[in-house]
Amino acid sequence: MKHSASISVVFLVLVHLAVATAASAAAAMDGAANYLVYVDRHPPGVDCQQYQLGILAAALGSEEKAKAAILYNYKNVMSGFSARLTPSELEAVKKQPQVNRVLPSATLSLMSSKFDGVS
Repeated sequence: MKHSASISVVFLVLVHLAVATAASAAAAMDGAANYLVYVDRHPPGVDCQQYQLGILAAALGSEEKAKAAILYNYKNVMSGFSARLTPSELEAVKKQPQVNRVLPSATLSLMSSKFDGVS
């Protein structure tokens, strides 16, 4: 179980980095940047993606804007999403009561191809 959780976390980070890298060129054009938004877990019986989209739509003013901004939904290892946000949108997202933390996206590089004795 511990090994499976470690693989899930590594996979989550790699997916986030891939999405962030792909969107970074477009984000630079409009002053927006990519962020990882941690939110409360969705209530039972509520679709995770719809719940997260609703949080972002409330911050941005419309579901259409939220759909355009959202890059990826996370629901297995953590509850949250990544989104491309302008500085004013970022402040609106931070004010949502379901939002626990917002982190800027970062691209990380491995220093070695060896991981825990595996090459």
